[in-house]
Amino acid sequence: MTAAQPSSDPSLRRYLDHPRGGPTVLRIVLGTQLRRLREGAGITREAAGDAIRGSHAKISRLELGRVSCKERDVADLLTPYNVTDDAVRADFLKLARKTSSPGWWHQYGDVLPGWFETHIGLEEAASVIRTYEVQFVPGLLQTADYARAVAQLGHPRSSPEEIERRVQLRVQRQELLTVPDAPRVWAVIDEASLRRPLGGPEVMAGQLRHLLKMAELPNVTLQIAPFSLGGLAAAGGPITILRFLEPDLPDIVYLEQLTSALYLDKRDDVDHYLAVMDRLSAQSESPRESLEILERLLKQEN
Repeated sequence: MTAAQPSSDPSLRRYLDHPRGGPTVLRIVLGTQLRRLREGAGITREAAGDAIRGSHAKISRLELGRVSCKERDVADLLTPYNVTDDAVRADFLKLARKTSSPGWWHQYGDVLPGWFETHIGLEEAASVIRTYEVQFVPGLLQTADYARAVAQLGHPRSSPEEIERRVQLRVQRQELLTVPDAPRVWAVIDEASLRRPLGGPEVMAGQLRHLLKMAELPNVTLQIAPFSLGGLAAAGGPITILRFLEPDLPDIVYLEQLTSALYLDKRDDVDHYLAVMDRLSAQSESPRESLEILERLLKQEN
């Protein structure tokens, strides 16, 4: 076995034994491992593509975790990558099989766009989720009634059944806030989203009470960016930054748009948005002062 082989790499075994994030994250882990092996063996993407009867673009997609990996392709790549140990090969092939296993969210495929499916998978595996929202309360912190109002606003042509499916998906996503080793969620919410009476006064009152309850969780930090700030560091749309414990998973910036999303993982891009989030947090009210604002707003709703 060559030194390049990850026979003792704990991350590979850890994801096989205790996968988090479903196939989305497993694809990224497997792709990263394959890229390291290819580079260690001094093989170009073009040559690797020839080994699996594909193109260098296909190798790039595999290494970035954009597509699931066929066992045959992984087996064909491991040979020129000098991975000959049967146990190591078996681990890689097992991981390749798992990249094709559906995540729990696949049951909502009728209402779940592909570009958002990736986000759910990453969210499941994140250790820290930092988010800034301008127009709405963050999805992980929405009540079912508020989520229903958001869904009706964003999908006016959907049937009542489809709206309920979207609400169920959002509520099920929120279960990750209370599981063992739950991620830390640090949310900065623009005051405008809290004053906009989405769904009516009763829905907003319930949403404000829910935010106060969520803020009691040890892994949830809430800050409010008040109107008094004027201009904000994050002029534009919402921002989410996902951080992971595993070295095979880089920090990822998620920028949601109306019908698509951007996923940024280049170090310069991530550093830029981290600096923006740091400035936002510094400009916004403290968690304690933010809770006082929520209580005042709740009194106004009542």
